[in-house]
Amino acid sequence: MPTRVVRVKVLFDARARIAALLWLVKPRVVGGDLGQATVRVVPRDLRRRVDELDATHDDEECGCDWRHTCASHQSMGGASHVIARDGRYGEVTEDDVKHFVCGVGGDAAGVVVSTSATATNLQDGGGDALDKYNVDWMGKYHGRSRVAVLPKTTEELSAIMARCHARNLAVVPQGGNTGLVGGGVPAHDEVVVNLGRMNAIVSIDEDAGVSVVEAGVVLEELESAVRARGMTVPLDLGAKGKCQMGGCVSTNAGGLRLLRYGSLRGSVLGLEVVLANGEVLDLLRTLRKDNTGYDLKQLFIGAEGTLGIVTKIAILTPRAPTNVNVALFGLDSFASCVELLKLARGRLGEILSAFEFFDRESLDLVLEQLKGTRDPLAKPCPFYVVVETSGSVKSHDNAKLQAFLKIVKNKRVIVDGVVGKDEKHAFALWTLRERISVALKYAGAVYKYDISLPTARMYNLVTTLRARLAPQFGSGVKVLGYGHLGDGNLHLNISCAEYTDALERAIEPFVYEYTRDERGSVSAEHGLGIMKAEEIIYSKDAKAVELMGAMKRALDPRGILNPYKVLPAATRAAALVPMSKL
Repeated sequence: MPTRVVRVKVLFDARARIAALLWLVKPRVVGGDLGQATVRVVPRDLRRRVDELDATHDDEECGCDWRHTCASHQSMGGASHVIARDGRYGEVTEDDVKHFVCGVGGDAAGVVVSTSATATNLQDGGGDALDKYNVDWMGKYHGRSRVAVLPKTTEELSAIMARCHARNLAVVPQGGNTGLVGGGVPAHDEVVVNLGRMNAIVSIDEDAGVSVVEAGVVLEELESAVRARGMTVPLDLGAKGKCQMGGCVSTNAGGLRLLRYGSLRGSVLGLEVVLANGEVLDLLRTLRKDNTGYDLKQLFIGAEGTLGIVTKIAILTPRAPTNVNVALFGLDSFASCVELLKLARGRLGEILSAFEFFDRESLDLVLEQLKGTRDPLAKPCPFYVVVETSGSVKSHDNAKLQAFLKIVKNKRVIVDGVVGKDEKHAFALWTLRERISVALKYAGAVYKYDISLPTARMYNLVTTLRARLAPQFGSGVKVLGYGHLGDGNLHLNISCAEYTDALERAIEPFVYEYTRDERGSVSAEHGLGIMKAEEIIYSKDAKAVELMGAMKRALDPRGILNPYKVLPAATRAAALVPMSKL
């Protein structure tokens, strides 16, 4: 059914603005009760991109908004994956919207409501006010929230959560919406709480090397602010221009600097968190040492907003390196990559800041898909490694790098190599690794897996999967491997022309079972979200998952925070306290 886009002229009277919001949020049901509908969650099972689907679907012929209601298209691009809406959650009413507007200080701009009955209209590039809150950046996961609330302060968020708790309204905390597992978008009609307007850099302490920021601060903006004072953020991601610090902490994001600075579990010194009932938990300390009781902040790092909403972060911001070198090496085997890593750790020591690998298949895809890229070495190699060093004394750092280069040449660990001669050249070398994911997107459909495995054996999964898929799918399916070798983190990618049930069945659960048998992790740095909630059992034993459910029950007994995510359905259900006992 075509979606009616409603344009409302600016209303200067606050009460008139609220009235307009209330009119817009009224449920306009099409073909049944939207609140009770069973809503389809798009991929990992329905991973076809929006533009691909638009090219194959005739809306006029079908006569539907296919992304939500067309049964003839619900099986496209993967196995069916339907998560039913939990009827125990309330539905947003006009009175709720009044409270939300009051909660954000009467600022109607702080409450965004749907302008359509279907809540998400992606045709012709969008049209509904909630599109950017309901859909992830890849167009994979689609929710049907009718309202997004954008608080500016912790107090405003506290009031919003108190209302949602009292009304049993499910809530999805949202940052920059750059995740890969559907953790930051609604599965159904949850209230979206977007932290983007809580974007103040509270303080930068050059003496202590600590910065305090609100959750909505964009990573790149924080990096620019601290760089101006000779400091750096111990985190670097491809999405740094959009991802927000609250989301980074809530997913325990990894990235390129983890080898040098460690994970956010060590870099985050304190947090402020709003709990499910609206209470504010003040764990915001800038101390490096605090051995008083349980370290509660660790519960919220990597919890993906299921236990509380992070509002402020105290994070280490160490002195920025003043001398950086980048080298790229070609190698003839993955075993040589591992040997190179051992030598780098031993010879480069404290100046080693990144150690990334990618296979020839990944490089070929980059060269094919991205203009301006070129083969970095004269002779093609099966594997490549990018090594970065960073320090503060140029003569010392360069001497260590030259000694390292001499050793790896003499030991014949490498086939060839090149050192970035200037900043532009170094950037071009990094581009070959960092832009692989972009090349994959341009190439067509891609199945992505973020896995931790024992370092020496991590590439075995790539070769095993190639052997598994080749007989059935031939050269039309390419298996690529790249990632953070220094962290034991493999990014496994299966590139193909289109998503199919047959290919997905050949990949899953095989990949998860393989990872389990190697005692690895099915999510190294992307989180679980909605994509891998049921797959947690491949990485954690039953008792561990049971204890996670107990923590969820203690902190969010009504289960309103980011439902349908992180924990398996059975664990989530067991964690809910019956309404009669609340």
